[in-house]
Amino acid sequence: MKPTNINDVILNLKFNRFHLQILLCCIFIIICDGYDMFVLGAILPSLMEDLNITALQGGMLSSYALIGMMLGALIFGPTADKIGRKKVIVICTIIFSLLTFTSGFASSMFSFGFQRFLAGVGLGGVMPNLIAIITEYSPKKLRSTLVAVMFSGHAMGGIVAAVGAMYLLPTEYSWRAVLWLGLIPLILMPILYKLLPESLAFYVLKGQKNKLVSVLNKLDKSRVYDTNQEYVLGEEDKKSEDYNKSPIKKLFLNKRGLSTFMFWIAYFMCLLVMYGLSTWLPKIMGNAGYEMGSSLAFLIVLNVGAVIGAIGGGQLADKLGSRKVLVVFFIIAFISLISLSFKPNMVLLYILIALAGGTTTGTQIVMNAYVSQYYPTEIRSTGVGWALGIGRIGGIIGPTLGGMLLNAQLSLQINFIAFAIPCIIAGLAIWFVQDKFSQLTIEKNQVA
Repeated sequence: MKPTNINDVILNLKFNRFHLQILLCCIFIIICDGYDMFVLGAILPSLMEDLNITALQGGMLSSYALIGMMLGALIFGPTADKIGRKKVIVICTIIFSLLTFTSGFASSMFSFGFQRFLAGVGLGGVMPNLIAIITEYSPKKLRSTLVAVMFSGHAMGGIVAAVGAMYLLPTEYSWRAVLWLGLIPLILMPILYKLLPESLAFYVLKGQKNKLVSVLNKLDKSRVYDTNQEYVLGEEDKKSEDYNKSPIKKLFLNKRGLSTFMFWIAYFMCLLVMYGLSTWLPKIMGNAGYEMGSSLAFLIVLNVGAVIGAIGGGQLADKLGSRKVLVVFFIIAFISLISLSFKPNMVLLYILIALAGGTTTGTQIVMNAYVSQYYPTEIRSTGVGWALGIGRIGGIIGPTLGGMLLNAQLSLQINFIAFAIPCIIAGLAIWFVQDKFSQLTIEKNQVA
């Protein structure tokens, strides 16, 4: 009897209730992830005043979390390909939820920064695995769209953080109360653990046929799957002579080396801009003469734009191809950031900030979908994890760069130009990705 190719099954399915269950679980976790990541930008002015720290020190606080995120992505990406993505998602969510909550009790810059670093390890580890899970379970025609919809929750988390800050900062507990909300995902973890399935690839490779069959029967109602059948991931899994090599080494095999480096450059530049803006936009706009309420509103608009850009970009990527969409988006990001430096009228200002969010954070989300499809199932978490991990170096530099620019009291134009230039570099890097090769490889092997 011919073995059932799981990749063939998943690619040809229509979106159903079980897909929705997985999507909603991942969206909730990524919203919490986004809240914990973007909350510093919302509370930073109050935090700086309360703990008596400078702008440069404030930028360093954001960088501590990003250093943790870099380590988390580099460590937990390959780990998940070995022990399972569900376990890593749960562990990382517990880490960042608990440490964000406890950082609300910090009484010094050192205490706060250390806890932000530990929370960052969880934040960095959960992202690549959520992306990998959604990519693996998504029907072929909706893959980029569903990854973008899921990851748009990251920007939604930024919106929640900004709104929460607007209501809680004026209260007695100020910025501390905003951080205490980070405990919510920990409370709901038992429900999420029950609803979220493990990677299908993990079930196959570990011989957990009962669990595999249970999930397949929820995914596909058109036929009945049982434990008497044989299941494989695809011909690539059996034929590849490189199967037993390190997941990290396999990122450079089969002519993927150049593209892997280009992805790393694009991630570096995009995350530099993304975290630099999310950390300092309220402060930059405040220095330009806008009140704190308006400055927080700009952060909300930035993240609303990111949600729209992510979902719209994902749909365009499914129709036109990810590479073309990403290059165009990076060009738009450059233009919008340069335009912001001239301090336009309020209507145009909000439009440009939304465009900047849609083509920086939104572009990062579309790029995550692109990278997750580029690599085979067996190294998907590693591929996304290492791209995010290397990119975090840019994310670390971004907030620190913003702090240095503010400390130097440079013009508004210089502040925005400094974040616009990396967008062009990222666009060029994506242009050099060997897109045709990757797509042919994916279609040939039908990697889920």
